[in-house]
Amino acid sequence: MAKKINVLYIDDEDNNLSSFKAALRREFKVYTALDAEEGLELARTKEFEVVIADQRMPGLTGVEFFEKLVEVNPNPIRILLTGYSDIASVIDAINRGEVYRFIDKPWNLEQIKNAIINASEIYYARKELKEKNERLEKLHTEMNQFVYSLSHELRGPLMSISGISKLAKTEVLEPGIIEYFEMIDSATLKLDDFIYKMLDFYRSTKIENKVVPINFEDIMGQLVDEYNLKWDLSRLDTKLEIEQEGVFYSDESKIRVIINNLFSNAYKFQKESGSGWICIRIKVRVGNAFLEVSDNGIGIEEKHQTDVFNLFHRATQRNVGSGLGLYMVKESVEQLKGTVQLSSEVGKGTVIRVDLPSLETS
Repeated sequence: MAKKINVLYIDDEDNNLSSFKAALRREFKVYTALDAEEGLELARTKEFEVVIADQRMPGLTGVEFFEKLVEVNPNPIRILLTGYSDIASVIDAINRGEVYRFIDKPWNLEQIKNAIINASEIYYARKELKEKNERLEKLHTEMNQFVYSLSHELRGPLMSISGISKLAKTEVLEPGIIEYFEMIDSATLKLDDFIYKMLDFYRSTKIENKVVPINFEDIMGQLVDEYNLKWDLSRLDTKLEIEQEGVFYSDESKIRVIINNLFSNAYKFQKESGSGWICIRIKVRVGNAFLEVSDNGIGIEEKHQTDVFNLFHRATQRNVGSGLGLYMVKESVEQLKGTVQLSSEVGKGTVIRVDLPSLETS
C-alpha cells in the first residue's frame, strides 16, 4: 500500500477546514490548523510534503505564514489559496514565500487533488536530489582522504626500496648485479612518477580552484630544482624566461600540473641523438598569463594532434608516457578558464601555448 501524502491546510474558517478534510481524507493524510501560529507549530513537529494556506487570515497572512515556514521547515511544497483580486498577493507569495503555485477560491476538488499530487512529486524529487548530493559530498570527502592516504602509503615503501637499492649498489662490484639494481631503480622511479600523475590527475579534475596570488619566479625556482633531482638534464639546453608585471591570481596546484606535464613531455620525447633543448616562456600582462613550452624533440604527427589531449591517448609507441599528461593540462586549463594550443612538426619539435586569465577574488 502506497504511503499517503501528508497535507497541512491552514484556514481561519472552520467550515473550509472541515469540507477540505472530508473531501480529501481518503486520498491524503490531512492535517488542519485555524491560524498561522498553529500551522507553524505543526510544521515544527511533523514533516509535510505539501502545505496549503489561505491568503486572507487574521494575524499572519498566507504569504507571511509561508515566509516564516521557510525558516521553520523549508522542505514542504507550498500552495496558496487566493481570490481573483489578490494578484499583488500572488506576486508577493512567489517572491517572499517561495510558493509553488496558487489556486483560486472557491477551489475545485479535482484541481486541488492534482495540485497536491504534483507538488508531492516535486517534494520527493527534491528530497532524493538532496540525499544524493549529501552522499556525493561524503564520497568526495572520503575520496580526497583516500587518494592522499593511498599515495602516502605507496610512496613510503617505494622510497625505501629505492634507498636500499642505491645503498646496495655502493657495496657490490659485479656489473650484472649492479644492472639488476638499476632496473629496480628504473621501475620504482616509473611507479613513483605514475603516483604523482594520479595525484595531479585528481587535483586537476576533481578539486575546486583555490585562488591565490601567483609568483611564477618562485614556482619555477622550486620546479627547476625538482626537475634537476628527478632527471638528468645535463644533455639538454634548458631556457627559462619569466616576465611578470603585477599580481596574478589563480590556482597554484593546477598551474604546477600544467607546467610539470608540459615539461615532462618535452623531456621524455626528446630525440635519442643530437643536442636537445627545452624553452619555457612565461609572460604576465594586464590580468593574463601566457605560458609557452617549446622543444626540438620528436614532434607529433598531424593525425594525432587533435587527439593528444584526450584521456590515455598516445601519439607515439615510445613506452615512456601514461597518456595522462596533456589530458591533465587541458582539464586544468579549462578549470582555470583558459585556452591551450598546440603546434608540432615531426622531427622538429613541439610548441604548446597556454593562455590563462587572472581569477581575481571579489
